[in-house]
Amino acid sequence: MNPSISTPAPLPSAQNAHQRLPVTGIILAGGAGRRMGGADKGWLDWRGKPLIERAIAILHGDCTDIIISANRHLERYAQWGYPVVSDLAADFQGPLMGLAAGMHAATQAWVASIPVDGPYLPQDIVRRMWQAKGGHDLVVVRSADHWHAVICLCRRALLPQLQRYLDGGGRRAQGWFQDLSFACLTLPADLLRNCNHPEDMT
Repeated sequence: MNPSISTPAPLPSAQNAHQRLPVTGIILAGGAGRRMGGADKGWLDWRGKPLIERAIAILHGDCTDIIISANRHLERYAQWGYPVVSDLAADFQGPLMGLAAGMHAATQAWVASIPVDGPYLPQDIVRRMWQAKGGHDLVVVRSADHWHAVICLCRRALLPQLQRYLDGGGRRAQGWFQDLSFACLTLPADLLRNCNHPEDMT
């Protein structure tokens, strides 16, 4: 283990697992980072820590387990002690590829995905989505005027629908669920800010 990496406390044992939700958390860290000069965003410094550490901290409290979806520096990501998966298709074809890879590997009936470059997300984002789902199999996050569709909670059983969308050439994150019944969680835009440019890292 790299001593520079501070791993969060272990996920719970069987006797206290009820404290967390039956959800596999998926961190989408497989982007090309083009607007960041091609950087692997998970390792960019945000307030003294890498973005991947913040993403893990967001999911750690409410998810039974965590998967990191990445396409570079796989061994480095693996040092956190969580499974690392990569897109089945090459050339950085979008976050839905990472979501599909994570859903393939998930152990729980539900999955929750967040982007690695969203450090302002509330610490309880997974629980908020869980409470918003009602009788739906999918919850998608949005602000007042914009979808943030890579922040979602869905049943793992929806993987075939996602895979059909991808196999048909679909790549837009807000496209795959439009024909499904889903709930929406609306959050303030400032909580949904992404670190897309160097100036966003302050």
